Amino acid sequence: MAAKTAKTQTFKFKRTINAPPAEVYRAFTNSTALREWFCNAATTDPHKGGRFYVGWNSGFYAAGEFTALEPGKKVAFTWQGRGEPGPTRVQVSLAAKKGGTVVTLAHSGVGTGKPWAKTTKEIEEGWAGSVENLQAVLETGMDLRFTRRPMLGISGGDEVTPEIAARLGVPVVEGVRLDGVLDGMGAHAAGLQKDDVFVGFAGKKITGWTSLINVMQAHRAGDTIPVVFYRGKRS
Repeated sequence: MAAKTAKTQTFKFKRTINAPPAEVYRAFTNSTALREWFCNAATTDPHKGGRFYVGWNSGFYAAGEFTALEPGKKVAFTWQGRGEPGPTRVQVSLAAKKGGTVVTLAHSGVGTGKPWAKTTKEIEEGWAGSVENLQAVLETGMDLRFTRRPMLGISGGDEVTPEIAARLGVPVVEGVRLDGVLDGMGAHAAGLQKDDVFVGFAGKKITGWTSLINVMQAHRAGDTIPVVFYRGKRS
């Protein structure tokens, strides 16, 4: 009896970037260049069979090995992300066009069904945003992860400790205590004040500055986002 072949899907992303193919090729193979548009940490060994690792402050990471490298033309590698159901493959094809580069990225071998639902969404949204950011970085030098980050308008503060919680009278021992807010910005409009303890942002729990920054990176300036905070015992 013949075994059934599992159904897989491929996601493609195409964009024309006003930069030469050699520059785009470097952006996918050089660890420093990868951090400039794609991830927060990267290690690469760019030759066939060479390993690579990319990681984000959110805790997600992926690893694999290069399966094909043609300078200025093609980059291909295997991909295994943290928590993903199985390994997949990525191929980036580069074609010169009027001084720029047509970039076609295909992420293949992605499974179907409930086990792959979360991974599928992350692949679609992640690569779409990343390829857009690659274009912005190479063409303008601007990293959209920062230029589009919403500005809350909060002035410093501390990560909450049991001692701080006791002093402020709040019923939580995790969050961010605000030193103050800036007039006319989002936090001020939301009614936040000095010594409020920020514990929720866009439905996500805020335990400290790192978690707040990670959640903010998923949103853009101008978004309307619900926040949760304590002022004394009141939420």
